[in-house]
Amino acid sequence: MYEVELKLRADHDPVRRRLMELDVRRTGTVSQVDVYYDAPHREFASTDEALRVREERTVHEPTDAVRRGEWDESPEEVRTRLTYKGPLVDDASKTRREFETCVADGTALSKLLDALGFEPAARVRKEREEFEFDGYAVTLDSVEGVGEFVEVDRAVPESEVAAARERAFEVVAELGLDPDATIRTSYLEMVLDARTDDAGAGPE
Repeated sequence: MYEVELKLRADHDPVRRRLMELDVRRTGTVSQVDVYYDAPHREFASTDEALRVREERTVHEPTDAVRRGEWDESPEEVRTRLTYKGPLVDDASKTRREFETCVADGTALSKLLDALGFEPAARVRKEREEFEFDGYAVTLDSVEGVGEFVEVDRAVPESEVAAARERAFEVVAELGLDPDATIRTSYLEMVLDARTDDAGAGPE
């Protein structure tokens, strides 16, 4: 599968209002901690690849039972996922080949990667509001240390990448955002750049 993704730096409030105008369903809120790993056999920064372990805590939107008071709160889900992302495949979006699987024991996975020589390179923390719009996931991301962003993405087979990318640009426009303002820099790169800037700033 390929992940077709568009990302923009944007204030959340006007986008949230636009989603409400479009009557788009919010599916939940997520707290994520992503740990990216370096491989012992090649440099992912040079090959434009990524290996990520994501621990996320999801609070789903209230069900009818919650609203009626039959349950105290919305269901919460905690899970760990291992993801490989291949190099970007075009110059217009953040489309990549992607493989992902859920992991039962995140601690055991960390020990396994350590035993194989994979080393943690960086940690990215973010809070995410998730919406579903016309088959696309629309997320409002608040990324620690780098700001607010909007992502529009969808997983499709290779044969559907071009059509999915074209529709993703249309979704961005329907959200009141500029399709020409999309960026291809990953959150990992932003966090690493911010870390470098902080280290080079020195004392005032």
